[in-house]
Amino acid sequence: MGRHWRILAALLSLALVSAGPADDGRWYAGDFSFSDELGGFHILAISGSGTRDDPIEITEAMTSADPVTLIIRAANPATLDTLRQNSMHLRMVTVNESKLAWIGFEFELEEIRGKPSDFYDGLSFGQTNPNPDFISSDRFAHFQNQFESFDRLRFDQGHADPKTKASFGFFVTDVTPVPEFFLVQDPLIPDS
Repeated sequence: MGRHWRILAALLSLALVSAGPADDGRWYAGDFSFSDELGGFHILAISGSGTRDDPIEITEAMTSADPVTLIIRAANPATLDTLRQNSMHLRMVTVNESKLAWIGFEFELEEIRGKPSDFYDGLSFGQTNPNPDFISSDRFAHFQNQFESFDRLRFDQGHADPKTKASFGFFVTDVTPVPEFFLVQDPLIPDS
């Protein structure tokens, strides 16, 4: 019986080790890796495959009220040539560690860091299938999806106080897949 417990303990410790980032510092889920290497937030956990029924769920703590950037990379860039479209359903669970209340939240896609995504890069919040059922938040009652001249998703009519969580769900498509793109996250705070 003791041997069985040792095997179970070894399997459980392996599961706990694999629950964090890989050796390269990236977190893997579905066909993608995710990185908080640019700072201002920390990924705490990740799960899911990226389908509508099993979205990739990223739990993160935002320590800044300034915009932060999540780096999203293809887990296997060699398969990009065989894909006609990359897509994933995302659910962001964001803990407000910024010490300021948020009255809104924006997400913006960028294929080139610092340059908003445009119509020609093929990256969007589901522009090829703009289904409002794919977009949700537990803290903000209203959203606006802006496709041109950038790909931005803005949530408002709600708030997230410090130390609370806000969750957001949305669909990301890339009809001309690239090995790396960026998701800028911008908590909106009241004007002082």
